[in-house]
Amino acid sequence: ARGRGGEMDEAEVVKVTLKSSDEESFEVLEEVANMSETIRNMIEDTGAEAPIPLPNVTGKVLSKVIEYCEAKVQSKKANGVPAKTEEENKAWESEFVKLDQGTLFQLILAANYLNIKELLDLTCYTVANMIKGKSPEEIRKAFNIKNDFTPEEEEEVRREHQWAFD
Repeated sequence: ARGRGGEMDEAEVVKVTLKSSDEESFEVLEEVANMSETIRNMIEDTGAEAPIPLPNVTGKVLSKVIEYCEAKVQSKKANGVPAKTEEENKAWESEFVKLDQGTLFQLILAANYLNIKELLDLTCYTVANMIKGKSPEEIRKAFNIKNDFTPEEEEEVRREHQWAFD
């Protein structure tokens, strides 16, 4: 994929194979794979000839990550002119994150592991919006979190951090 001087051949399309923890293989454009800083570093270190193992990401989640990265790459293309408006991107993103909680949380972990800042920001923002304006009890119910405070401990926390409950 490199010319004699080490420069990239503009016309050549470089593909990278990503391998999930459950041995699923995904062939993607290097430009798409490079949205992940983790993968970009792996390519720089070992090249893109062999499949790149991603032991912390399942095939189901990796396919969602790739869907996101491909959409982002496509939205930035077209001769330096954005292919999609800001509104179109926002609408696409809000549809993209309409996932079950388990998948959303797995996507957060994958975005963090793969170091894809835009995806990490989007998924964390989505969870933050799920929490916003809810009481601790509502949050526990929404995320199936067991309350391990005794009523006395909970009262003490409420007293010590009254500002958070106003």
